[in-house]
Amino acid sequence: MRSFLAHSHRHLSVLALVLLPLLYSLNAIAQAPTEPAQNGYIEGAVLWQQSSGERRALSYQAFALARMMLDRDLRMNRRLRKPRGVIVDLDETILDNGLNEGMQVKNHVNFNQKDWTAWINRAEATAVPGSVEFLNYAASRGVAVFYITNRNDIQKAGTAANLQKLGFPNVNDQTLLVQTDPKDSSKEPRRQSVGAKYRIVLLMGDDLNDLAKVFEDSKTVASRIAASDRFKNEFGKRFIMLPNAMYGNWEQAIYEYNKLSEEEKAAKRKKQLKSY
Repeated sequence: MRSFLAHSHRHLSVLALVLLPLLYSLNAIAQAPTEPAQNGYIEGAVLWQQSSGERRALSYQAFALARMMLDRDLRMNRRLRKPRGVIVDLDETILDNGLNEGMQVKNHVNFNQKDWTAWINRAEATAVPGSVEFLNYAASRGVAVFYITNRNDIQKAGTAANLQKLGFPNVNDQTLLVQTDPKDSSKEPRRQSVGAKYRIVLLMGDDLNDLAKVFEDSKTVASRIAASDRFKNEFGKRFIMLPNAMYGNWEQAIYEYNKLSEEEKAAKRKKQLKSY
């Protein structure tokens, strides 16, 4: 009996030695991403955002223009009874997430909510050059500042902490308007809620979708360009854009808002390139 048990034990031990590596391998496959990110193509964009004086100059220029337009409205509409407001997007408009984008490129990681929430909760985004000064100036002139973002409720506390740490004015539940419906990323209802009570003097963003519904409804490269041309007289006056080539709806339009493999995305990007 003892000999039989010893023999069986030896067989089980050998079986375990054979199966354990296989189980570990299967577990690793299950936990690994289905496809490694091929996001090295945006390395230049991230480097430009992080390292160029030109990016800083464009940001200073945008906020200087915003101040000029705000002063113009204050001067020309002195008898206006409706209170004034300005609406700003957060990411790459007043908050700089270049460090997070750099992490993704270095580690070949695609955007995902887990990493994004962890980054937000660190509250380490820096201020886009000129943003803190402009928004504090607006607040000093009695203009309400509204922060409309597609960060969500879970990320709201970390977002507020980051904004307050950087010195942005009047950050509270009434002014920090996050995305509450995970199935609807439109900012239009939030813009309308602000517009019902305030005269919106300026809308500022790094993505056309930050500005108006017409851009949200434009889902192709051609339609987004056409919408920009249609509203060309609004830019520099009521609409003010900040530079961001790292990510945005401009790229999703190239992919036609479809879920594609990395190889398919690369093919779409290459096909979109124009040359002579």
